[in-house]
Amino acid sequence: MIWLLFLLHCSAGVLSSSTQMATIYPQDPALPIGSSLTATCSVNPDHGIHAGSLYWTLNGKRLPSSAYSILSPTVISVTLPRLSGSRQRSGDNLVCHNSGGHVLAGSCIYVGMPPEKPVNLTCWSRNTKDLTCRWAPGGQGETFIKTKYTLKYKLRWYGREKECEDYSAGEPYTCYIPRDLALFTPYEIWVEASNQLGTATSDIIYLDILDVVTTDPPTDVTVSRVGDLEDQLTVHWGTPPALKDFLFQAKYQIRYRLEESSDWKVVDDVGNQTSCRLAGLRPGTVYFVQVRCNPVGILGSRKAGIWSDWSHPTAASTPHSERLQTGSCDSKVGQQNSTLRRDLKQFFGWVRKHAYGCSGMSIKLYDQWRVWLQKSHKTRNQVLQGDKS
Repeated sequence: MIWLLFLLHCSAGVLSSSTQMATIYPQDPALPIGSSLTATCSVNPDHGIHAGSLYWTLNGKRLPSSAYSILSPTVISVTLPRLSGSRQRSGDNLVCHNSGGHVLAGSCIYVGMPPEKPVNLTCWSRNTKDLTCRWAPGGQGETFIKTKYTLKYKLRWYGREKECEDYSAGEPYTCYIPRDLALFTPYEIWVEASNQLGTATSDIIYLDILDVVTTDPPTDVTVSRVGDLEDQLTVHWGTPPALKDFLFQAKYQIRYRLEESSDWKVVDDVGNQTSCRLAGLRPGTVYFVQVRCNPVGILGSRKAGIWSDWSHPTAASTPHSERLQTGSCDSKVGQQNSTLRRDLKQFFGWVRKHAYGCSGMSIKLYDQWRVWLQKSHKTRNQVLQGDKS
């Protein structure tokens, strides 16, 4: 049981001091990868144990006797050449045993690399109430030994240095500051990385909380049909309530997809409006729709905000097309339907090229085209009836 606890926690120093059977030197060393180590195990002469009866293990595996040297009747050494990175962050276990396998003493060996400068430090504030920062470790990010990352911050021109304390956000290299943040004053923020082999500090970033605001997703998203138009849906949503007392211009984005598809189509130019008509959709089809918000120029900030998460998907279906469901043996009617579909395709190709997404221009043009199409269809019917008579 003692051996299992030692193996799991690498508590070599505690074990050797409590038993006083032997001591290992050096105790708990930290070494760069590629180093060599010679360690000694000195047995208490009162126990009558000869050094020649001892043996060594590393992480539970017995080391070859060719690596040993008997320095005296009570001292044995072992040499470990060209050490690779530690197999466990709590340190590798180097243990001295007597001939019966009992643990006499142990040492934790930490073999790794000093940390490199953390990079890609970014921060955002949800509704101006808090601050979350994320970064990436420098280089390959692997040091093989436990490395501590500390997010530090201070008001740029005054105030004392503080440390972020909440690293429990569920994502690595992330820290959350929940309160007591100043507005209209820039902060200095940086990350320090440290382990037993060295320290490294990221570049300092300077930011005002108002420049990195993101909101909760838009609320009350509804999607409804536009009368009997089989190729359109209207989307409505509410302004994020947490920012109702702030002066800002919101930008919105919409994305939608077919029920059976995983590919989203994004509408970028919704602007500050809280409704949008999607056109050119497939008749008789279920669509999923999401909306997100970007607070632009909040309280006079000159920087763009940060996009919120997408709202929960809202589903709606377009009406079925009667023209596609109604059969006919009249070749002229079939040709008309084919012509209408071709005209519709050409129109939306032109709209995508000249007027994008939910802009008022594209919807107005589309409505004008629908009126013209209905008149044209009525004229065609009158001509057909005249031909039959």
